[in-house]
Amino acid sequence: MSDFYRIKRLPPYVFEQVNRIKAAARANGADIIDLGMGNPDLQAPQHVIDKLVETVGKSRTDRYSASKGITGLRRAQAAYYERRFGVKLNPDTQVVATLGSKEGFANMAQAITAPGDVILVPNPSYPIHAFGFLMAGGVIRSVPAEPTPDFFVAAERAVAHSIPKPVALVVCYPSNPTAYVASLDFYRDLVAFAKKHELILLSDLAYSEVYFDDNDPPPSILQVPGAIDVAVEFTSMSKTFSMAGWRMGFAVGNDRLLAALARVKSYLDYGAFTPIQVAATAALNGPDDCIREMRATYKRRRDVMVDAFAKAGWEVPVPTASMFAWAQIPEQFRSMGSLEFSKLLVEKADVAVAPGIGFGEHGDDYVRIALVENEQRIRQAARNIRKFFDQADQTLHNVVPLVRRG
Repeated sequence: MSDFYRIKRLPPYVFEQVNRIKAAARANGADIIDLGMGNPDLQAPQHVIDKLVETVGKSRTDRYSASKGITGLRRAQAAYYERRFGVKLNPDTQVVATLGSKEGFANMAQAITAPGDVILVPNPSYPIHAFGFLMAGGVIRSVPAEPTPDFFVAAERAVAHSIPKPVALVVCYPSNPTAYVASLDFYRDLVAFAKKHELILLSDLAYSEVYFDDNDPPPSILQVPGAIDVAVEFTSMSKTFSMAGWRMGFAVGNDRLLAALARVKSYLDYGAFTPIQVAATAALNGPDDCIREMRATYKRRRDVMVDAFAKAGWEVPVPTASMFAWAQIPEQFRSMGSLEFSKLLVEKADVAVAPGIGFGEHGDDYVRIALVENEQRIRQAARNIRKFFDQADQTLHNVVPLVRRG
């Protein structure tokens, strides 16, 4: 397999190493509390499930569907953007349904990338943001993940020293994995930066509805006047409606870029199963009580996790959005790096987290903790971790050097 061009461009999938240890532990009877993958454990809204059941099994809906999404679904997504962000979209030219935001990102990379094109990608960042372009033959240059003035200093430097000049810039707020949230002022500066340097902006907004301050919901980059000239934004039903396995997402924004995406997709798929698209339409057009309940659930879990982990001796910053916490590895374990620390948590505490190195080398002092177990399980995870920490000096001195890197 290593002889294949695109496979050679992909590094080892570090999450798989943790998954193997996790599977082995479970096979031996361990009760692993899995806070690793951002895989929602909540049920999809009942009215959405009912619509799926009502629609499935009919000859007209069991046939091939529309690659860019059925008309009603694209209209529902446009209506959502107008309600939520005050952004008006043409559902015929500025909305494309995707098989989750991950597929949309990967196929957009295929649509716009020539071999050797330089793409600016945050580090750390969700893997598809970089690897989608690597598989398309592009070259990645890292920029900071945090939306501060330093972002633009580093991005200016990256543009000045990249040959050829970068063609696109990826952002993700609320961020996976860091949970950073961008302000509308940051997006204004970002759009101006993109226009100055003739960059395409690709914004991942998959966590737009997972926020914990009702007075400060995350904005869309398309709220900036003129952003649609240069930007495409990706959203997903996965977290908002707990429909991760349904594989339903969207790309919205610049019509020329979306036409390119739609053309690539037309060669590769026939769109999502029509009943899923019909059910997704019902979700977008239906009541939003389920979204508020989802937010309340993750907020309760967040509060329990931060409190319980602090009592266990692990201070975790309080995320204001997303379903993740981005936690620095405790000092005594930091020298081993995030992959070995994550393996150790599975082996010694029966707790799985995602190693930060899987999101880029600048994430190696951190792990990502997903809020995908209930409060009781999160408290149990904290108790397991506290016991592990308390015994580490006695049990690990011959296994790993518990010293800080120089």
